Amino acid sequence: MSDLITIALPPGQRVYFASDFHLGTPTPKKSRDRERAIVAWLDHIRPNAEVIFLVGDVFDFWFEYKRSIPKGFIRLQGKLAELADAGTRIELFTGNHDLWMRDYFTEEMGIPVYRKPQPYQLGNKRFLIGHGDGLGPGDYTYKRLKVLFESGLAQRLFRYLHPDVGIGMAQAWSRRSRLNNEEKGEQFLGEDREWLLHYCREVEAVDHHDFYVFGHRHIPLNLAVSENSRYVNLGEWVSARTYGVFDGETLRLEAWTG
Repeated sequence: MSDLITIALPPGQRVYFASDFHLGTPTPKKSRDRERAIVAWLDHIRPNAEVIFLVGDVFDFWFEYKRSIPKGFIRLQGKLAELADAGTRIELFTGNHDLWMRDYFTEEMGIPVYRKPQPYQLGNKRFLIGHGDGLGPGDYTYKRLKVLFESGLAQRLFRYLHPDVGIGMAQAWSRRSRLNNEEKGEQFLGEDREWLLHYCREVEAVDHHDFYVFGHRHIPLNLAVSENSRYVNLGEWVSARTYGVFDGETLRLEAWTG
């Protein structure tokens, strides 16, 4: 596991968490409306946001060529740059839809990008934060595909495709994947089949964290890992627009309706 990152939390300040914006889906108009809602939420939390965690699948697809990035999402990028320039700390995680992030956000905005679960000390509480894909038991087909997609060879081969071709193909695949998932429906599977909860309990058995914060499941969850530890799943923004708020003691889930 990576080294612990310690962040002080001054009185009155908060830590915010959101994931699974999936910008780019299902249509340009709906994505743009969602992007405007995200920007409005960022403006709303700005006065007391000490840290903002964006916990993966911010984009429904993302790939950084050497000299180009996917078209669109400029409102969010501009807002993140504005916040970062003003001193708000932003921590960005890749998800299974945008795992091909490289150094664009770090070089342009000073925002670090994490690819695996990362431990934090936020105030006086220990957190383990990540997107959540490929963790815990099960989902072996995806785990094999993830190893392939994360390889340097796969990324080099994709980079040989012209952006119009490569990004178009990837977006079509992403939309098909999204439709398949929507047909299955997202629902609580019961504690015995929630693989991320299993993962949290395995980690907790050897290394205590007060909170485990993940996305990926697309449903808001707040479940006990142990007597003094909880697993919080942030939900998604395609429909529910849920997010997490930590005040130094309590982590709660809220929904943006502004």
